[in-house]
Amino acid sequence: QVQLVESGGGLVQAGGSLRLSCAASGRFFSRYIMGWFRQAPGKERAFVAAVSWSGDGTNYADSVKGQFTISRDNAKNTAYLQMNSLKPEDTAVYFCAASPLGRLASEGKDYAYWGQGTQVTVSS
Repeated sequence: QVQLVESGGGLVQAGGSLRLSCAASGRFFSRYIMGWFRQAPGKERAFVAAVSWSGDGTNYADSVKGQFTISRDNAKNTAYLQMNSLKPEDTAVYFCAASPLGRLASEGKDYAYWGQGTQVTVSS
């Protein structure tokens, strides 16, 4: 079992930055692929990024490549999402998730554990 708690969301102006954190409790954090997803109002949940066990491998949605950076610190049982140059269309609830699969999955069905989400609002 893994419990995930996101933090770091908030209100920011367009062009600003935020760093989201995902703190994990439970065992074997380093054995999970960690991912971030987001859900905007009236839209389906969408994949944002994933990071490998070691942190060396990453996968990004095309819409955030070059803008967001995913990382993890296994010693702190925490994953991060650094978001730069934020745009109003980045407004969403952001969720972190943990996958036991050995690949950088981009589908929600491949993730076994989810956090409760953190709101990110980007004003124009």
